[in-house]
Amino acid sequence: MSIRTFVTAAYIASAFTLASALPAAAQDWIFSAGYSSFSRAGAEDSALVSVEYQHDAFWQRGNFDALFGAALDVQTTGDLFVGAGVVGKWQLRRGWFIETSVMPGAYAESVRLNDLGSTFEIRSALAVGKTFENGRALSLALTHKSNASTADINPGVNSLLLRWHVPFKG
Repeated sequence: MSIRTFVTAAYIASAFTLASALPAAAQDWIFSAGYSSFSRAGAEDSALVSVEYQHDAFWQRGNFDALFGAALDVQTTGDLFVGAGVVGKWQLRRGWFIETSVMPGAYAESVRLNDLGSTFEIRSALAVGKTFENGRALSLALTHKSNASTADINPGVNSLLLRWHVPFKG
């Protein structure tokens, strides 16, 4: 096992251990599927699946909630990202919502030209969704991963995801 794989696995384990150690509250698991387009010439665009965890809000004001989240993205090429950060969610009328997040994390490429410049990458997301009467929701998200020019190269990758939100009580 390479050091990069070990560090990535340790980061995944830490993020999900922290999430499960938080006090019981309303929480969401979000399961997604989509497609990624890499900005670097010669990179392999591919489908991806994602699992995301969102904890109950730690701050609320009006129709806005701020909460902690963690995400694991896996490309069909074998590239993976794991991150944790802050999620903002605006509740609109009739069950509609807008969600945004910033999750710093670790990225490991499986395909050489899918290198995003460093292991440290930041995933930002913007989603629009609809919550149904049973508490489940469906959303469409755009995500972008890059190292914010902290490395010599910063090609980035953009993804479009269809997401299924499943609430649960911890």
